[in-house]
Formats: sequence, structure tokens, C-alpha cells
Amino acid sequence: MIDKPLLLALVLGIGAICGIAVERVGEALRRAERRAYWKGRNQARGKNGRSPRTIGSPGDQQGKATDIAAEQLRLVMGASFKARTLLNQGEKRLLGVIDAALAEYSPDWRAMGQVSLGEILSSPDQGAYLAVNSKRVDLLIVDSDCKPLHAIEFQGKGHHLGMETAARDAVKKEALRRAGIGYVEVISGDTPGEVKDMIRKLTTEAFRREGGFGKKGAENK
Repeated sequence: MIDKPLLLALVLGIGAICGIAVERVGEALRRAERRAYWKGRNQARGKNGRSPRTIGSPGDQQGKATDIAAEQLRLVMGASFKARTLLNQGEKRLLGVIDAALAEYSPDWRAMGQVSLGEILSSPDQGAYLAVNSKRVDLLIVDSDCKPLHAIEFQGKGHHLGMETAARDAVKKEALRRAGIGYVEVISGDTPGEVKDMIRKLTTEAFRREGGFGKKGAENK
């Protein structure tokens, strides 16, 4: 399929459209569920003799938000939590290789883990934004100003076996492409040398396009 770019573009386009449609429906359902959940809890509080706060003014929405936050705090204070590792073993190894490569080829760049697309993308289309808002990339390379440059996804064994996964990936790829952010996939069989070479190529391309990253980065080109 790689030898047929038009066919590949068509497949990716269809996947992106399907993925966006699925995400919009899913996000709408999740919002409805959240609203119903907290509405139900507030109604239950009213039945128990603790009426929800009501304010007949433009500040009513703020009052409701305060009630919800207070209820959430009550739930959190009564629950137990445990810290979880941010990255899995494969992602941690990949981050180590990328950090070492960036230190050699472009010291001004940094790699960050599990970054939400909602933090690095914006769109005037609220529906499109909600379709990507909760999605994350495994690793994100940023420059010295924390501008996103390249998203890196680690694909373990069997990652692309499901249509839903392929559709989600297509949505992320298209949104990042439209924002001018690179998208790179690293598969579980890639060696540290191959990953390092990939980083070298990315930094070299940027160096040629923009004129360098600093003394050390330039000397390594």
C-alpha cells in the first residue's frame, strides 16, 4: 500500500472520518453520562434533606459548579488512591533512548510522556476539539519554548489488530498533521540504534530548515 500513495491517503482519510464520528458520539455520550450522574447525586442529596444550592441569578451556574466540586471532594476524601507509573516498561525504555539521542543531537529539545492532545491542540470547531481533547500521545518532543514538534507512539505487539484502535490512531494523526506536528511510530521490534537514527534524522531536518539549535546541536550535524 505504501507504493500506492493515493490509496494510502484514501484509507487514512476514511479512517480519520470514521474515527472523528465515533469520538464525537462517544464524547457526547460521556458528557451526558457525567451530567446524569451528578444530577442524580444532587437529587438524591435533596431527598435526604440536603437540598442543592439554588441561585436565581446569572451566578446560578457557578453555584451548581461549586456544589459539584464539593460533592467530588467529599467522594475523594472518602476514597483511597494509589500512585501508578506514568509509562509502561516499553515506553520507559523508549524514553531513555530518546533522551540520550536528544542530548547528543539536539540538547534544547525535550521528551515528555503521556501528553493530552487537548493541552497541545486548539480548534474553533468545538466538536472536532472534543474528538481529540481526551486523547494522548505516548511521548512528545518539544523545543526549548515547549512548542510541540513530534508525537511519538509506541506500538506494542497486536496494537493494530482492532478497527477501533486504527480509527483512534487515524484521528490523532490527522489532528496532529493539521497542526503541523510530526507523528512517528516506533514498533516493539525497533532497536535502540534505529530509534537513535530516527531522532538524528528529525533533528537534522529541523536544523536544515531553521538554521540550528545551538552550539552543541550544530556541531553534531
